[in-house]
Amino acid sequence: MAHNLKVYQAFDHEVIAEISTDDANALECKLNIAARAFADRDGWLPAHSRMAILRRVSELLSENRDRFAVMIAREGGKPLTDAINEVTRGIDGLINAADKLRHFGGSEIPMGLTAASMNRWAFTTKEPIGVVAAISAFNHPLNLIIHQIAPAVAVGCPVIIKPATTTPISCIEIVKLFWEAGLDKRWCQTFITEDSALAERLATDHRIAFMSFIGSAKVGWYLKSKLPPGTRCALEHGGAAPVIIDRSANIDAIVGTIVKGGYYHAGQVCVSVQRLYVHNDILSNFTDALAATVANLRVGDPTLKETEVGPLILPREADRVSSWIREATDAGAKQFGGGRLSETTLMPSVLLEPPVDAKVSRLEVFGPLTCVYGYGDVDEAIRIANSLPYAFQASVFTSDIAIALKAAQHLDAAAVLVNDHTAFRTDWMPFAGRRQSGYGVGGIPWTMEDMANNKMVVFNGVS
Repeated sequence: MAHNLKVYQAFDHEVIAEISTDDANALECKLNIAARAFADRDGWLPAHSRMAILRRVSELLSENRDRFAVMIAREGGKPLTDAINEVTRGIDGLINAADKLRHFGGSEIPMGLTAASMNRWAFTTKEPIGVVAAISAFNHPLNLIIHQIAPAVAVGCPVIIKPATTTPISCIEIVKLFWEAGLDKRWCQTFITEDSALAERLATDHRIAFMSFIGSAKVGWYLKSKLPPGTRCALEHGGAAPVIIDRSANIDAIVGTIVKGGYYHAGQVCVSVQRLYVHNDILSNFTDALAATVANLRVGDPTLKETEVGPLILPREADRVSSWIREATDAGAKQFGGGRLSETTLMPSVLLEPPVDAKVSRLEVFGPLTCVYGYGDVDEAIRIANSLPYAFQASVFTSDIAIALKAAQHLDAAAVLVNDHTAFRTDWMPFAGRRQSGYGVGGIPWTMEDMANNKMVVFNGVS
């Protein structure tokens, strides 16, 4: 049965909206609408129409930049400056999807290479894979939605998008812009529910051809195990991103970058800097510089322009991170900073040498915390960095090309960043987690490839 979903402001946990949810009947209706739209091949939108819609949505989003930024700051808790950047990325992402269509096609398959293949001409074309079910996360409530909707619209797949229940407003509003831009509602529908069983039904329905999931590894791998035969998927989970800091690194030059990568959106980023392996020769100086920089971060209401670190998404997440920090300090880790500003807002922390078996050393923290560990040999640092069952993005800071090359070759990660933090990405680059961190490749152009099928056509010249 449908009911109203209360949406809370992340910082002070006040109700900012009540949104009607969808029930099982609504899900069935939406699945049928999407499936019928896809089945009508004569009704598929031509590429030029899809490009025009994406470009128009980009224009509309640009006109509504400030409104969306405040929306992101309120429901998601992302500081306003970063929320503005998220909207800017979304604007560019829509253009990115439209531009990809200029080069999104098949290729010729050589014939005549054997006697049996003479007098034939073969080539491939791209077709949409089918109905897409997209389940999204709270931490980038606009840009993640765009990463799931824009590729589907670009390729020509009907998409049903389920946002996180903590941050549904940005999703609802961007879908409205798609409709305003001329996209028939059949091709892009929202599904709002707090019922995990209904979300599972959406993801695993036989009418779904592609399931896009952004969220926890536990849920993502479970849903993948339940997909019917033939359904493809992409999973984006998280990690505990390692950073190796060589003794040749310039501490003053890099500490600000590392702090940005570790405390951006209060650490609620799947590739947030978490584990810092620092050469013993510079360990003390680096830790002091890191702790001092973190202590100067401006923490508070994310709707204020001066705020650099805002709240966690829910009070229970602040409770969890606090308990993990307490476990580590009870076991001997030294803490710099810390404390609690509000029910959802933690003051940023640094932990020095937490035990290897502490939760902060083994699991994704997803909070305003980085952990520092000393090392003497880079091979040992790489071994420890690779020791967890997660592998997403990793970094090395060094002025020594040999160390940079060794780290790039030996770190187990889908991306190794040299002299940059692990949270760096652009929306047109491949973005993928290895092992438990994910499945498939994200990034708008790469998702478009995942959402398309190649069809080969062969002409026999003999009539």
